[in-house]
Amino acid sequence: MRPVSRQTRLLVRCLSGLQDYRQTWESMRAFTDARGPDTEDQLWLLEHPPVFTLGQAGRIEHLLDTGEIPVVHCDRGGQVTYHGPGQIIAYLLLDLRRNGLGVKRLVSLLEESIVDLLARCGIEATVRADAPGVYVAGAKIASLGLRVRGGCSYHGLALNVSMDLQPFHRINPCGYPGLGVTQLSDLIPDVSLETVRGLLIGELARALVMRPSILA
Repeated sequence: MRPVSRQTRLLVRCLSGLQDYRQTWESMRAFTDARGPDTEDQLWLLEHPPVFTLGQAGRIEHLLDTGEIPVVHCDRGGQVTYHGPGQIIAYLLLDLRRNGLGVKRLVSLLEESIVDLLARCGIEATVRADAPGVYVAGAKIASLGLRVRGGCSYHGLALNVSMDLQPFHRINPCGYPGLGVTQLSDLIPDVSLETVRGLLIGELARALVMRPSILA
């Protein structure tokens, strides 16, 4: 059942430069812990410098050869993944109860938004029931991981646009040995981060039935 009162505006923060993973994570938790019933939902879009992140249930054996790239154990769901420049990160800070959403439904909406985005680019993508995320020809192009505290979500999704994919070979991506990873620039050579960012804002807002409002 939908709540009686529902805010429909989604405040969008596009953060420039490379944002430190740990500091961003702490900011998301602080925002979530300080929320009140009227706090507006937010979408943070950004890029991280090279970092491996290990989710709550993450297993060390999926880290094969991290080398000089730091590893951060965090509180999102899922196993291990890699973040780096050229990958768009979308963090969803949503009041799930106010929006009448459960975690499984939110995951489905996020996956659908990426599938629809890729379809707009002429790329056929799929999802897997056994492994959250979005795939193109069997290779993962977007990963998901969420955390819910007090009925509110943070963390979100990572979409590979134009990045160095080599670090994915240093891990078992999302806990799956040998899982292939791809990116938009391998499929559309002239793709731009700015264009994809705009498409992503639109698709996420549409999936969540919200009106995006860009914060200055």
